[in-house]
Amino acid sequence: MTTALYRRYRPDTFQDVIGQEHVTAPLMAALSADRVTHAYLFSGPRGCGKTTSARILARCLNCEQFPTDTPCGVCPSCRDLATGGPGSLDVVEIDAASHNGVDDARDLRERASFAPARDRYKVFILDEAHMVTPQGFNALLKLVEEPPDHVKFIFATTEPDKVIGTIRSRTHHYPFRLVPPDILENYLGHLCEAEGIGVGPGVFPLVVRAGGGSVRDTLSVMDQLIGGAVDGQVDYSRAVALLGYTDTTLLDFCVDAVAAADGAGVFRVVDRVVTSGHDPRRFVEDLLQRLRDLLVIALAGSEAGPALGSLPADELARMEGQARTLGAPGLSRAADVTAKALDQMVGATSPRLQLELLMARLLLPDAAASGAPTTAQSAPPAASPTRGAGGWSGASTPRPAPAPSATSAPARQVTVEGAPQPAREAATATEGEPRQQRQAAAAGPQPPAATAATGAPLADTEWEPAPAAEPGRGGGSARSAAPTTSPASADVTGAAASAHSSASAPAPMDPPQPHAAAAPASGAAEAEMIRARWEEVLDAAKRSRRATWALVGPNSQPGGINDGVFHVIFTGQGLVNAFENGGHGPVLAQAIHQALGLDLEAHAVLAGPQGGPGGAGGSGGPAGSGWG
Repeated sequence: MTTALYRRYRPDTFQDVIGQEHVTAPLMAALSADRVTHAYLFSGPRGCGKTTSARILARCLNCEQFPTDTPCGVCPSCRDLATGGPGSLDVVEIDAASHNGVDDARDLRERASFAPARDRYKVFILDEAHMVTPQGFNALLKLVEEPPDHVKFIFATTEPDKVIGTIRSRTHHYPFRLVPPDILENYLGHLCEAEGIGVGPGVFPLVVRAGGGSVRDTLSVMDQLIGGAVDGQVDYSRAVALLGYTDTTLLDFCVDAVAAADGAGVFRVVDRVVTSGHDPRRFVEDLLQRLRDLLVIALAGSEAGPALGSLPADELARMEGQARTLGAPGLSRAADVTAKALDQMVGATSPRLQLELLMARLLLPDAAASGAPTTAQSAPPAASPTRGAGGWSGASTPRPAPAPSATSAPARQVTVEGAPQPAREAATATEGEPRQQRQAAAAGPQPPAATAATGAPLADTEWEPAPAAEPGRGGGSARSAAPTTSPASADVTGAAASAHSSASAPAPMDPPQPHAAAAPASGAAEAEMIRARWEEVLDAAKRSRRATWALVGPNSQPGGINDGVFHVIFTGQGLVNAFENGGHGPVLAQAIHQALGLDLEAHAVLAGPQGGPGGAGGSGGPAGSGWG
């Protein structure tokens, strides 16, 4: 039978105590200068070295080389108090949880009156000191205040506030803290090397997270993994299964599907979480941790390493791409929504239902969830919504960006006088409609087609031109090739587009049609396959044309599939234009066919404010329909 890892590697000197330099350095200085007081109070979280430091202090006090801050390890006292030693009669450890009354305090006073049997000092270590009753502390008060010269007291507790003030005022208080993750990971690496155990990449962060900063808890978790090691190896999959954390691959699938606004892919992940036996609340907690890491990467860039700890290089590269696609504003909102959902899942009777609602909120754009108008997040910004008599223009559906010359121009209302004959006839036809219908149309934001059908005056609301290309195909090239028009022609075009859309609009009571159709189940599965094997696609593109690989690899994320078109998500309009105008779409489509055997077209789309093309809904829309 082997001894527990935290017992075998218990420190014997202050130099071996990790993460508590703010405590060990002053104690070592006091020992070297022989300025040791009669009573100490060590406080802090469990497993951080309070009792261990108390034993080291007792060794230093009774060492033959005293005053010294390092036990010699040779004298009888140092050998007896070392790790695995038999202990010393002059160093008494008392469990205050079971010896906390007045009678125990009186017995302690009697024992303190006797001189040490062999060593210099009689040291009393009271563990869990906060469990002592007030009456017991009062019985010890006089002894702690004025002990004999040969008596030293060391109180160790996790709750120093429960130690009565009269005792605390007579001690030197040293607060211990949780150990940082980077220090713990290095410590675990040395221990596993000494044990001859090989540890796979990504295991140490899981162990440190499970330990919560406590050295003893962390070593207990590591000891459990070492006990189940096969051929002296601890791999990532075994650690994930044993500790109950979510696999990184599952988190990647979820984040990539949210970034691509792929609703079908997101709910396939939910189904995997439930059918594989994962705890939905633990999955949400792990997802929140991932969003936090992505937000740190998005804000700190290449300097995010110290805040993330040790991550495998391939995982860090994937996370950098996810952070670049989602963007800091989208990640911040997603983290807030996830944190609220995590609070609501406490005591929930249907955790799966709460998880599915969370995924739905992550897919919805910010304006759809709060009712506020959205603004573009990426540069160069598209024209922001303008408020006219008809309410917020374009707040309910994504709008195509205007021509470059009209982007910086001030907001203008469409006039009927400068419109062609069909537009003037359409506007005149609305005058005979009942006033109640026009007011109902102006009461809330509606798509241009629905508003024209209900009779909203064209002079009250500015509607932008409809996209020239079919949604889902060639959106990037159509948007980039938009001709530059004058202000007058832009107004005429807007009026004509509104008049044309009124001819095919649904009835006033019909709900507005979505801007893109939802992807079929097969398209969602194919999109998930592309995201999972994206590196293979990039390798095939690199063999065909290095320029395509150089553009797509570091600057894009795989999106969804809609009507046989695979969408590549870019974060800038210039990258979208470069992809569409440079002939990279056929090259990437051929690479997808070579790597995965899928016959698809490839087009670029612009990431919306929530990280997906056009914000949310379906598997993504064309570049011209994004909110970027």
